[in-house]
Amino acid sequence: MSPPAPSSAAGTGTGTEAEAEAETGRGAGTGTGAEATTATTAAARSPLPRRAFRRVLRPEVWKRGPVLTAAALLLGLVMLLHAQIPNRVGSLGSLVETFLPWFAVFIPVLAAGALWRRSVSAMIALVLPVTAWLSLFGGLLVDKSEPGGDLTVATHNVGADNPDPAGTAHELVASGVDVLALEEITDEDRSVYEKELAGTYPYHTVQGTVGLWSKLPLSGTRPVDIATDYGPLADTKPADVQLAGNRALRTTVTTDQGPLVVYVAHLGSVRLNPRAGFWTDSRDRNAQALGTVLAADRSERVMLLGDLNGTLDDRALAGITSQLDSVQDAAGDGFGFSWPAKFPVARIDQILVRGVEPTDSWTLPATGSDHLPVAAGVSW
Repeated sequence: MSPPAPSSAAGTGTGTEAEAEAETGRGAGTGTGAEATTATTAAARSPLPRRAFRRVLRPEVWKRGPVLTAAALLLGLVMLLHAQIPNRVGSLGSLVETFLPWFAVFIPVLAAGALWRRSVSAMIALVLPVTAWLSLFGGLLVDKSEPGGDLTVATHNVGADNPDPAGTAHELVASGVDVLALEEITDEDRSVYEKELAGTYPYHTVQGTVGLWSKLPLSGTRPVDIATDYGPLADTKPADVQLAGNRALRTTVTTDQGPLVVYVAHLGSVRLNPRAGFWTDSRDRNAQALGTVLAADRSERVMLLGDLNGTLDDRALAGITSQLDSVQDAAGDGFGFSWPAKFPVARIDQILVRGVEPTDSWTLPATGSDHLPVAAGVSW
């Protein structure tokens, strides 16, 4: 009798168990692979920011670049506290204030150094000068001009050494402004300007080395004493000699909106030399005298046009700037640098007002002078 055949159920069960074990093994293998992949991905993602954060916390990173850190802090403090820098030695305070906007060029230099040295402290310290500069000059980076305006004016130091005064006059006529102030007019060039400007500006006055040309009538014109002649012999000079060297005038322009008092002034020159430092004596004396004159003038609408040989950040002009507003600050676009003409680094030619609203402020194309003309529009 043949032995009974093996049970198919048993065989099937055995095969199923084997397959299940194999499947379980594959599943376990697959799970391990997935976990390994996930761990690898997490390891690839998480350590980078952690590693960078840990590097920042390392003491040696904060100790790098102490000189750069100190320089950044010093730069910021100079900009914030420029008014506290004394003028007693070489007018250092005025010199710093004259070129204060240009202190920004040191910021990217220090930033590059901080990145090269990987100095966290230096980068953080740079926040101070950046904030200080933006608080001082950030508003000038926005175009504040408006269309329209009741009157346009310009002022230009034409330069005593101007090789082409006739060409300068033609350039100024082309600007189309209503009122034009000129400074540093020499005896030799005066007749040239009077001739070339007469067709456009029927009204004009010249008082010493400054003059005003206008499309509108002028009245009450007189020279203004800004202490140009100074010293014990000043009062002994004849009137015609004093007038020849006069550097300021006052007149009234008759407009459709009412009278506008206009001052034209050319303050004393400044000099930079190794021994005396930043020499500003005559400029400062003129500025003080002009400030006194403006304080005594109770006219409702006043405008000052001229070469003040100083920027409005310079404390020496505080007696003037405390009474009048800058058209460039109120309605300009940028810094409006006017000197030197070939590569302007400072705005020393100014248009300041009281009682009228500036609508625009701009510089005109270069002429034969070492200054750029500056122009503005105002409304009532």
